[in-house]
Amino acid sequence: MPAELIHVTCVSRKGGMLALPAPEVMAMMHSDLSPQSVQPEEALAVLHAPGDVPQWEETLRDGSRVLIRALRKSDAQLERAFIGRLSPESRRMRFLAQISEPSDALIRSLTDLGENDLAFVALVHREGEKREVGVSRYSVLADGTSCECAVTVDDEWRNKGLGTTLMRHLMEIARRRGLRSMTSTDLAENQRMRELAHDLGFTCRADPADPTQVTYRLEL
Repeated sequence: MPAELIHVTCVSRKGGMLALPAPEVMAMMHSDLSPQSVQPEEALAVLHAPGDVPQWEETLRDGSRVLIRALRKSDAQLERAFIGRLSPESRRMRFLAQISEPSDALIRSLTDLGENDLAFVALVHREGEKREVGVSRYSVLADGTSCECAVTVDDEWRNKGLGTTLMRHLMEIARRRGLRSMTSTDLAENQRMRELAHDLGFTCRADPADPTQVTYRLEL
């Protein structure tokens, strides 16, 4: 779980008041919605996500805005480009090893999710294209009541509260779906992850089999 969810239809609801999203978010929303859906009030009906997983727009600490929605299998190219923009150090923290170009198999594993698994992506519109700048995910374990989670944020989008936001919404959905605990295995040297996990209420213990790693755990 290495590096840092918004309710968007064609309008966003914050504090009980409706507000139009920023133009760049509107552009992404139109591209993400079904071509047959043009009316704002119809937006929620065409989301390509489970019924308990909305999409929305959120303003981060520095005032920048992102669109957050569930990750789709069709997002493979977005995910590949996202990993490609991560620094070598961020890739090592994310995958617990150094990787260069992500393989097709890795991209499939990250985007072709299991029936009970979930990932959220944070999207922005930059230089005429849609970009992924953060992702959080969980994968349900064999016991059906616990999950393993991860979060990664683009190096340029750190220190904006995006990782915390992505994780809090992921935790909310996990609780809603009846999961009882969430864990993550990370490099012990990953200070950013240590701080984020602490802020979110995770406990930390050393991995007895590998002193270079730690396991974070949260009771949901």
